[in-house]
Amino acid sequence: MDLQKLLNSLTLEEKLGQLFQPHTRMIIKTAAELTGPDKQFGITKEDIYRSGSVLSFNGAKEMIAAQKSYIENSEKKIPLLFMQNVVNGQKTIYPIPLGMGASFDPDLLKECCEMAARESIASGVHVTFAPMLDLVRDARWGRVMESTGEDPYLNSVLAKSFTDGFHKKYKGQGVAVCIKHFAAYGAVEAGRDYNCVDMSERSLREYYLPAYKASIDAGAEMVMSAFNTINGIPATANSWLLNDILRDEYKFDGVLISDYNAIGELIEHGYCENEKDAAEKAIGCGVDIEMMSVTYLKYAKELLEEGKITIEQIDRMVMRVLKLKEKL
Repeated sequence: MDLQKLLNSLTLEEKLGQLFQPHTRMIIKTAAELTGPDKQFGITKEDIYRSGSVLSFNGAKEMIAAQKSYIENSEKKIPLLFMQNVVNGQKTIYPIPLGMGASFDPDLLKECCEMAARESIASGVHVTFAPMLDLVRDARWGRVMESTGEDPYLNSVLAKSFTDGFHKKYKGQGVAVCIKHFAAYGAVEAGRDYNCVDMSERSLREYYLPAYKASIDAGAEMVMSAFNTINGIPATANSWLLNDILRDEYKFDGVLISDYNAIGELIEHGYCENEKDAAEKAIGCGVDIEMMSVTYLKYAKELLEEGKITIEQIDRMVMRVLKLKEKL
């Protein structure tokens, strides 16, 4: 497919839709059925039927129903990407990643990921929000069990096993990995989730970044930005982290996705004044997909008119999403 031609055919609203990720339930339900937080988004069914991907669904039957509904109601009919947490198995459950790390057996972990990938493909999963590559040295943190441990070398070796395992094709199909959470999410102060991280660049590079780099070098297609701040700047709007290190130094040209409402939470961190400011900063850092918040949909057009962002930035972000869709 000529992706450039496809990109050129999209309206601004359709481009922004490719950068929005709602929950699968928002595709299946009608606008009148949306309740609670879903309704508070203030978006239309047209917005939902322009979205580029969805998260969290329950098996192939629901995936097929959502994809069918989307294609029937979408003007350009660009298929959705379906993403889900497949951390330690899909249907068959394996030991938690911390237990996998304790095995010191990268071949066994790779085999488990290969089997999880086969079950994920059968369930309709295109992208898994795994592996979680956050090095952890504080047992108080609530997500310790998702990490393979506290050693940067072991974590790096196992990061490659995770990535290679999920990438093993089954009947011509594969699963893309989304490594998380970039970066140093496991180093939050006092083990308090979403908290601040205050550390030297030496510690960050020597201990916390190697595992992410190992998975990127193994071909990881997607990276998820973290909730935490790093030295006062939220990871999701941290240009040094996302532009200088991830894009320029690591040469990562895949899709960068925010964590759940992480762009909206830039306001809670006190780093952004409002949603418009949050959208500007996240777009400036090349965060391609906005998960479960709608700052791009609401404010990108206004930011373009004011010259605070450019259409070239938007096009680069959309093209990365389209390339991943074509690959899968």
